[in-house]
Amino acid sequence: MNDFVVCSGLTKIYRGTTPALDHVDFSLPSGKIIGLLGPNGSGKTTLLKILTGLLRPTAGSVQICGMEIGVGTKAVVSYLPDKMYYAGWMKGKDLINLFADFYADFRKDRAVAMCNALAIDLNMKVKAMSKGTQEKLQLILVMSREAKLYLLDEPIAGVDPAAREFILRTILANYSPESTVLISTHLIADVEPVLDEAVFLKEGRIVRYDSVDHIRETEGKSVDEVFREIFRTVPIGGVWPC
Repeated sequence: MNDFVVCSGLTKIYRGTTPALDHVDFSLPSGKIIGLLGPNGSGKTTLLKILTGLLRPTAGSVQICGMEIGVGTKAVVSYLPDKMYYAGWMKGKDLINLFADFYADFRKDRAVAMCNALAIDLNMKVKAMSKGTQEKLQLILVMSREAKLYLLDEPIAGVDPAAREFILRTILANYSPESTVLISTHLIADVEPVLDEAVFLKEGRIVRYDSVDHIRETEGKSVDEVFREIFRTVPIGGVWPC
């Protein structure tokens, strides 16, 4: 299986801060659903934004499908940000038409069918939709592209359990065996059932990258349990106050 996302020495330093990413090296294969796992502030969103081309690294390099980040990579990457960025005055049908005009690989028929199945009123303005409906619509738009790489930033944060189940089902049903999905999250237990591999990111560094099956077979633990061990908070002096 060829690695089609390769990061070498990837570093990002914001002005006056410690590195958000600190010499990150990893390669992602095709045909996998991979969890980018870490607590808030670990560098997950920074990494995704570099892969999308929204941020430039301070040092290091990134290649997707053998290409440096640019117009070519943007054509094969579908990105779900952690916040809704569409104008509230737009209607659902406006967003579908926008995606259809902007992305050559967008499947308008697929997007409309999923919206109809969920009884999403495409004549309703985004600002009039519930948060859960907005989240579903945004995911439908992203997953209706026939992309090579899907980058999903906290897709299940802030939504109810029923919406989380729909989001995970949508991810499973709409990516092809030739594509890879990279899901950034700290809600490990919810996404673990759909993951093939897991990347653990801590303070801007990758501390472990392993297959989910190997973690379970060798350690007899779930990915969620391993996550809790890696990111366990230790109080000053090693003792919790009474």
